[in-house]
Amino acid sequence: MERPSWDDYFMEMAEVTAKRSTCLRRKVGAVIVQDKHIMAAGYNGAPQGIAHCDQRGGCLREKLGIPSGERHELCMALHAEQNAIVQAAALGQSIAGATMYITHQPCVICAKMIINGGIKKIIVKEGYPDQLSVDILAEAGLKIIMLGTME
Repeated sequence: MERPSWDDYFMEMAEVTAKRSTCLRRKVGAVIVQDKHIMAAGYNGAPQGIAHCDQRGGCLREKLGIPSGERHELCMALHAEQNAIVQAAALGQSIAGATMYITHQPCVICAKMIINGGIKKIIVKEGYPDQLSVDILAEAGLKIIMLGTME
């Protein structure tokens, strides 16, 4: 049996983390890694103590016909990236210089948090319809790397 590469290993961890997601539209997982050690992980779901969408009768954005990648402010959930960054902060972990593995490309809101958090590398498995996110990350000197296309 062949051992997975470090990138494959950490992406598999992000995929396992995504299984905890309570989002009805898209299950996303994120793992923050520094020096081959997992510092924090997160998945998308409602904040602690807040009812999940399945308990509210469904996804508000879905009910309103809002396309994926738009009107994030109407979503009850924190995104996986946000939860991972919040977890690191709660644990007193600096994420400056770390790599974030995410099952999907970050949205523009998460991209801004990633930039200000000091993440230096973003590796994703799947895309997401948010070109502004790509543009902002590029302007900050960060490139979204698709797993499997790395040099």
